[in-house]
Amino acid sequence: MISMNTFWLKIAGIAVLVLVIIVLIGVFSSSEPGPEPEPEPKQKTVYDQWQQDDERLRAEPQVKESPETTSSVAQTTTKPQPEPQKPKFRELTIEEKVAADRLFEMAIAERKMGRLPGVKLGYKKMVDHCREIISRWPDSEYAFKAKRLLADIPPRYHERYNITKDEIDLSNLK
Repeated sequence: MISMNTFWLKIAGIAVLVLVIIVLIGVFSSSEPGPEPEPEPKQKTVYDQWQQDDERLRAEPQVKESPETTSSVAQTTTKPQPEPQKPKFRELTIEEKVAADRLFEMAIAERKMGRLPGVKLGYKKMVDHCREIISRWPDSEYAFKAKRLLADIPPRYHERYNITKDEIDLSNLK
């Protein structure tokens, strides 16, 4: 019986020795410097997209002017463009600002939820909040931002929520 126990000890010792040899071969064979693999680009998460949306949709309103160019036979010149000007909006009272800001923040939050997969209501509440802002404060900065929010949702939702061209037209808020 004693010889049987030593037999299994010998087999276990040989197995450990084989494993050590395999590990050593792997370490020494991979120590040669080779070209480093290029790092994979970081995948965007929903949080990254929300951050980009926040930066874009909360940005200060600016009038976009088309560049004026003059062309001649010999050369084409472009007039230097002044910095974009901020449109002039109706000044809101403190109460109006608080109410408009609350509705705008709710619209932003609903937009974030509408972008999530599996959300049944989609952008419905966001559209409702934006429409309320536009109807209550039509000449304000918040109306501009609400129209920008409505214009930013995918076009397939424009028909679903009956979004009109007037609701997304930013040209009349200069």
